[in-house]
Amino acid sequence: MSEAPHLTFDLDKPDMSKGHLVVPKGADCEALSLPVFSLNKGEGPQLLITGGCHGDELEGPIVARRLFEWLPEAQTCGRIIVVPVLNPPAVLACTRNTPIDGLNLNRVFPGRSDGSVTERIADAVSRTLLPLADTVFDLHSFGLTWDFPPSSTTHPIADPILMAKTLQMAEAFKLPMTLVWEHPGSPGMFDTLAQNQGKVFICAEFGGGTVNFDAIAIYEAGLRNALIALGLVEGKPDYPTFRQQKVTQTLETRRSSDELKSPGRGIFEPRCSVLDEVKQGDIIGAVYPMDSFAADAIYIRAPQTSIVYAIRSGAYVDVEEGVALVARTLNH
Repeated sequence: MSEAPHLTFDLDKPDMSKGHLVVPKGADCEALSLPVFSLNKGEGPQLLITGGCHGDELEGPIVARRLFEWLPEAQTCGRIIVVPVLNPPAVLACTRNTPIDGLNLNRVFPGRSDGSVTERIADAVSRTLLPLADTVFDLHSFGLTWDFPPSSTTHPIADPILMAKTLQMAEAFKLPMTLVWEHPGSPGMFDTLAQNQGKVFICAEFGGGTVNFDAIAIYEAGLRNALIALGLVEGKPDYPTFRQQKVTQTLETRRSSDELKSPGRGIFEPRCSVLDEVKQGDIIGAVYPMDSFAADAIYIRAPQTSIVYAIRSGAYVDVEEGVALVARTLNH
C-alpha cells in the first residue's frame, strides 16, 4: 500500500506556520514536497490560495509567494493556506502539462492515489487541503502566447445561490475584467470539484504574454481587494490602474461561438488590443501566408458588436487555430 499524502506541519497552529504537502512517490517519480504556508488568525473565513497549476503560467506563483512578505501583518482573522506551486515538475519545465506523464493537472481532479504523478498531486490537494477551505482562489494566467487583461473568472454554475456568491467574490477583485465564460467543462477541473462541494472558487487569470512589474502590481492589488472583501484583511479596496484607467467590467462569453479561428496558415498580426470594443465587420487581426507572396492577407473580422477579451500576441498559426476571443457585457 502506498504512503498517503500528508502535511509535514500542523495547520491548526496559531499565526504563521510553514512546511510541505508530501505527494507520495509512484512508479514514475519520487515523492514531491510542495511548499505550503498557513496563517491562522482564529475564527473567520477559511481560504485556500493556489498557484502553479500550469507550469507556463508564472504570475500566480509570484503573487502567491509575495503574500508571504506582507500578509502576516495584515491578516486579522480566519485562516489562509497558500500553495504557490501546485505542479513543481511543470513549473520547472515551464510547460502547461506535467512533463513526466503529459497530463493537465486541471483536468484530473480529484485525482488518484495510485495514478501517475499529476493524478497523485490532484489526489493530495483534494484530500488534504480542499476540505479545509470554504473559498478557493486559484491563480492562473493565459500563458505565453496570448494577450489577456488581468481578470477574475468563473463559469456558469447551476446552483443560483452559489453562482451569485461566486460572481460577487469575483467582482470583489476589482480587476479590469470579471468574466463568466461558458466552457466545454470537464469533471476533472479543480473548480468543478470545489463547486460541487458548495465552495466559492475563483480562477484569477493574471494576464498573458510576458511577466512584468506593472502587471504583478495589478495582480497583487486585486488579490488584496478580494482579501478585504472576505474580511480577512482590513483596508479600503481600490481599482488597479490598467492602461491609464481605473475601471472594471463584467463580461460573459460562449466559448463555442465566441472563439475566432484562423481560416488559413500564416503569421498572425493583432489589429486591436484587449478590452477594445469592436463592431460587426471590424478587423481584429490579419494572417499573412508565408508560402507565397502572391497570397493576400487573410483578415479576421468581428462577427458582431462585442469586446475583445483575448488575442494572440503574435504567432505562426495553423488552420482553425484560435486567434481571438470576444464577449459581451453581462446584465445582472
